[in-house]
Amino acid sequence: MNIENIKSQFPIFSKKVNGKPLVYLDSSNSSQKPLSVINRLDSFYKNEFSNIGRSIHSLSVNATNKFDETRESVKKFINANSKEEIIFTKNATESINLVASTFGQQNIKKGDEILITELEHHSNYVPWHYLRENKGAVIKFAPINDDGDIIISELEKLISSKTKIIAITHLSNVTGTIVPVKEIIDLAHKKNIPVLVDGCQSAPHLKIDVKDLDCDFYAISGHKVYGPTGVGILYAKKKWLEQLPPYIGGGGMISEVKKDRISYAQLPEKYEAGTMATAEVVAFNESIKFMDSIGIENLVNHERELTNYALEKLKTINSVNVIGNPKNKAGVISFTINGVHPHDIATILDEDAVAIRAGHHCCQILHEKLKINATARASFGVYNTKEDVDIFCKAIENCRKVFDLK
Repeated sequence: MNIENIKSQFPIFSKKVNGKPLVYLDSSNSSQKPLSVINRLDSFYKNEFSNIGRSIHSLSVNATNKFDETRESVKKFINANSKEEIIFTKNATESINLVASTFGQQNIKKGDEILITELEHHSNYVPWHYLRENKGAVIKFAPINDDGDIIISELEKLISSKTKIIAITHLSNVTGTIVPVKEIIDLAHKKNIPVLVDGCQSAPHLKIDVKDLDCDFYAISGHKVYGPTGVGILYAKKKWLEQLPPYIGGGGMISEVKKDRISYAQLPEKYEAGTMATAEVVAFNESIKFMDSIGIENLVNHERELTNYALEKLKTINSVNVIGNPKNKAGVISFTINGVHPHDIATILDEDAVAIRAGHHCCQILHEKLKINATARASFGVYNTKEDVDIFCKAIENCRKVFDLK
């Protein structure tokens, strides 16, 4: 795999920051975009734009077909059974809210339990909190150990006759933990409990096979998979989409509207009300083609090698503390430097054109568990190289010098 050739496909890397070549280590936040995606977005707006599913003129028919082509590509990308199981949203946050709202409306009553974990992003906690506030649900948190792995035996103990759904991340955006979701799904299904998987971090970095996982719901954000902003994906088993009520009402999701009744559209349109992000969805097809051109196994191997290289280099730098040591780790490295606030680390690294994130990364529960207020985080994409890691580590050394650390 020629990383320099891959990197050349991303226009952002021709840019300099503070007079230095950009080292982008914030892909867990949002990935950069290849030229093929940017060009497709531009071309669609210039030459093909129309709303979809409403008009019969040529532009609208073409736009509708292109939109549907992306749905077919997503189906293949995650190995779903049917295009009807692919719902487009604006991001994974909305996808999870869709499930929490509709499933909660139909299946949650006072005292019912929702099981999540201490690793979860706020987007896989806050929507369930609404059910706690509004319906009296109880949220339970499966604990993690000191390495950042979920303690499966403790999770299993938390499953009870009142557990109505389990919602878990596939890959932690703080510790890089790759969660054994298939094992958890098997445990849940033995007790007829559905499982939602937050695949925001995993979709760009792991092979996703929803049929093999047998998950009930899977949420993805396109902007993390080298795609445009404004595109989210919810995979859901057809039985759930047929059973659950619509999420948003309006144009596009109805079959017939009368003064005394309304009937809803067939799947997937039942859950796609209003004007969709047509151009962005069409351009997202190029993101999938980009991922396919690299090969997910090549991508996984590259990022694993890069992560291991970075971890070994960080071990040699005094005062640096890497957060978590999970059994299976992806390309996310959160860390602290003794005596230096993470925001100061990020600011100083930016002077060397190294882009990282600092804060709690929308995971306050996890940081509270770790007994730290914030961390700095470097996260890798397919375009990163060992040279990027070397520059990153040198920038950390410069940061230590600023604070006169020994």
